[in-house]
Amino acid sequence: MKVLLIDTNHPLLQNGLKKLGCICEEDYTSTKQQIEEKIDSYNGIVIRSRFNIDKQFIDKAIHLKFIARVGAGLESIDVAYAKKKGIALISAPEGNSNAVGEHALGMILSLFNNIKKADIEIRNGKWLREENRGIELEGKTVGIIGYGNMGKAFAKKLKGFDVDVICYDIKKEVGDENCKQVSLKQLQEKTDVLSLHTPFNKRSHHMVNDVFINSFKKPFYLINTARGSAVVTNDLVEGLINKKVLGACLDVLEYEKLSFENLFENESLPEAFEYLIRANNVLLSPHIAGWTIESKIKLAQTIVDKVEKIFF
Repeated sequence: MKVLLIDTNHPLLQNGLKKLGCICEEDYTSTKQQIEEKIDSYNGIVIRSRFNIDKQFIDKAIHLKFIARVGAGLESIDVAYAKKKGIALISAPEGNSNAVGEHALGMILSLFNNIKKADIEIRNGKWLREENRGIELEGKTVGIIGYGNMGKAFAKKLKGFDVDVICYDIKKEVGDENCKQVSLKQLQEKTDVLSLHTPFNKRSHHMVNDVFINSFKKPFYLINTARGSAVVTNDLVEGLINKKVLGACLDVLEYEKLSFENLFENESLPEAFEYLIRANNVLLSPHIAGWTIESKIKLAQTIVDKVEKIFF
């Protein structure tokens, strides 16, 4: 089986595929069009998020048996068309779910305790204690939307805290010992901290808008380590201004490119984003929730294991 790797990954991925008997070739620089011209020579392709695998690409990949994405989602792939062509689709949400859970928890604890703000102040010669009095997670209700690998990992991290954890998911009976499944209405009535763990799809696109935000009974904190497209930034900022949203932890942003590699490609940034970067009750990170040393290894091994299970 001949496999093309178009994004860099942990070496164990390529080494693992070679041990299975695959012939691996790398191409990290060619354009999509250039790769389309030679993709008919390959049986498998390993990607992250460099470009879309669309209908045109798939039509040229006449011998392709699998597309493996070293990540959780498959939104950069025309899934329906690939399946129609009999191509196996492989992703690795198990590989970075622990990292996402830890990052989400770290962000909300940092925001609650003003850690970023206080650190910056001390570095600038300010010792402000009362102004940085924090709040505790204990006694809060944490609502999770999307209770798959990522949501479950976050709920597991919360076991050490005296909190109520509830979730809403379109699938039935996904709740477990770490989290009680409820209706969306119940979640909106009880939640103090909302964490998004939804995949990219039509349901989740712009899900957090003004109507959604104002449907919550209490003002709440928002954590988004899922996809930036799930949140309408203008509506989130309006919620922050009118204090319906008390604070936000955003690892992902609506303005990200498909590749997730660069946000600052344009000279002018949206007004809503300018508000976010100035706000003390907003914590930002560059889509790194699942981006740990350990997850890089786990993601690679998960892809190898799944390729072996399907084809060997």
